[in-house]
Amino acid sequence: MNEVIDFRSDTLTKPSIEMRKAMYDAEVGDDVYKEDPTVNELERYVAQLLGKEAALYMPSGMMGNQICLNVLTQPGDEVICDRDAHIFIYESGAPAMLSGISLYLVDGKKGIFTPDQVEPLIRPESAYYMPRTRVIEVENTHNRAGGIINPIENIKAIRELADKHGLFTHLDGARLWNASAETGISVADYSKYFDTVSVCLSKGLGAPIGSVIVGDHGFIKEAFRVRKAWGGGMRQVGVIAAAGLYAIKNNFAKLKDDHEKAKILAKHLSEIDNIEIDLDLVQTNIFMFGIKNMTADEALNKCKEHGILLNPGGVNTLRVVTHMDISFEQVEKSKEIFEKIFS
Repeated sequence: MNEVIDFRSDTLTKPSIEMRKAMYDAEVGDDVYKEDPTVNELERYVAQLLGKEAALYMPSGMMGNQICLNVLTQPGDEVICDRDAHIFIYESGAPAMLSGISLYLVDGKKGIFTPDQVEPLIRPESAYYMPRTRVIEVENTHNRAGGIINPIENIKAIRELADKHGLFTHLDGARLWNASAETGISVADYSKYFDTVSVCLSKGLGAPIGSVIVGDHGFIKEAFRVRKAWGGGMRQVGVIAAAGLYAIKNNFAKLKDDHEKAKILAKHLSEIDNIEIDLDLVQTNIFMFGIKNMTADEALNKCKEHGILLNPGGVNTLRVVTHMDISFEQVEKSKEIFEKIFS
């Protein structure tokens, strides 16, 4: 079978032999009774790492985001977020479906909006006939913008605005690990500006499943109730929580390699005449590149014929995501294939 180099997503990572062994050896119990020691250890570890009082293990990042929003709001409330936010584009209309809340979209620049853009969107408290603004939501790194890192100075300013108006803040930190690995800013320093945070274990970190949400004790107590109501209560789940623990402790430090792979590949693509790419936007493990001589669908098919899998980023745009299961050798091979296809 010919080798396939899969750049579609970092969700495609598979557990290593060492991670599988950690899963096999995991001590388990009933997590709905809060008796799974491995889950309890994972929750304690992540809460401490992110500088929060408590944490709760989740089957998925989407459930994590949506439970956070549900607990922070009441039906009829409004959440301010970027126009390309994951919670708006990729979560199946869940804010309205599950919590009865609406989203007020900000036209951010590459996924990043400023307090000056947000403040005019906050509903007046006296406007009883309008939705009630309740939460400002930030995504870091920003998926649809191409792995862009939201500057911590901007995040701090958004928190100050939220405090000024008595609002909550939520961080979709599915790839917060990548932001931290690239900038050297700790995940706790990012998280301290948010009431609630969701982080994913099954993307660049390489675990097969799971996310964790963090907040204060009262929030986590209510989130535990909502998780049960939404069918997210799991039993002897230490076998997969162990993968998450292994992933954070062993793979977090390796994420910078994935960023380097993306930068090497993006630099080469920028030298091909029929490719358009802004190297300043290649910050972590995701980037987009435009194609001048064919449509995205045509390019996807040609790449697939040569053993490379990608996802579209638009009509004439492709998206590349590097991860731990892509080697530097495969990056070099991909450079040759891309040059053959697009030159």
